Amino acid sequence: MNKIGILFGRENSFPQAFVERVNEKNVDGLVAEAVKVDNVYQGEATEYAVIIDRISQDVPFYKAYLKNAALNGTAVINNPFWWSADEKFFNNCLAKKVGVPVPETLLIPSYEFPTDTNEQSFRNLKYPMNWEEAFAKIGFPAYMKPHAGGGWKSVYRIDSPEALFEAHSETNTLVMMLQEEIVFEDYFRCYCIGQKYVRIMQYEPRNPHHLRYAVEKGKAGQELLNTIEDYVLRLNNALGYDFNTVEFAVRNGVPYAIDFCNPAPDADINSVGQENFDWVVETASNYAIERAKTFVPHKQNLTWGTFVKDSIQGIII
Repeated sequence: MNKIGILFGRENSFPQAFVERVNEKNVDGLVAEAVKVDNVYQGEATEYAVIIDRISQDVPFYKAYLKNAALNGTAVINNPFWWSADEKFFNNCLAKKVGVPVPETLLIPSYEFPTDTNEQSFRNLKYPMNWEEAFAKIGFPAYMKPHAGGGWKSVYRIDSPEALFEAHSETNTLVMMLQEEIVFEDYFRCYCIGQKYVRIMQYEPRNPHHLRYAVEKGKAGQELLNTIEDYVLRLNNALGYDFNTVEFAVRNGVPYAIDFCNPAPDADINSVGQENFDWVVETASNYAIERAKTFVPHKQNLTWGTFVKDSIQGIII
């Protein structure tokens, strides 16, 4: 009997619905349940063929558990090794490489020295930075946010150089990035599961959280929707995410990828709405079953993006 597990925290709709839907399908030899974590010994396999991870970004213990599980054969969704190395600034760089438009973005050193460093640790950093060039390239208004993400924490809308310097002084040891503001005429949030299943959702990020999906559907043309789907697939195939969301702000008909590092994306029925909730439960269930059916015990069953796979091609062992 192969087990499909889901590891989660305070969620109260998606995990339960996912387990119920997998089990309703009554696939011979497969059962789904909430993951049960007991003593974790190094190098020992878990009882799960597949684990969907919804919480390890907040619980380091779970992240260590999942890496050990993956090393011993569990197909962890999403890959815990890549998620640990991932951050938003790099994702923007990769997006440009795969031909997906993103806002102009500048990396900014931390305001305070990191622990156990001093000014000598930064002797390779040119000081002061060429702020005039940066302001001309990024423009105002702009957004300053942590380069590694963080659930909209420490995000500032910046209107001037003075506002930037004042806000930067509040960020302590965070490495920040300054990003061009995209004034959009339309906005979309897109689920991507299995690097092949895409759901494009109308979205209004300026609404209260529970109303962001409750917007009047626009009249986006099929060509724009096709482009968005293509960009979603490019990004997720390059990054190697099995379960992610991508947000696009459309300016002058061009979709700019704004946020596409969400490997535990919101799937709560109270925010995404019934239709979107039903889609993500059904699609995630089908994909988890698909991965469980191809599970090979004690082999590497993780998904890696083309960025990693293409990087190791040609290496002679």
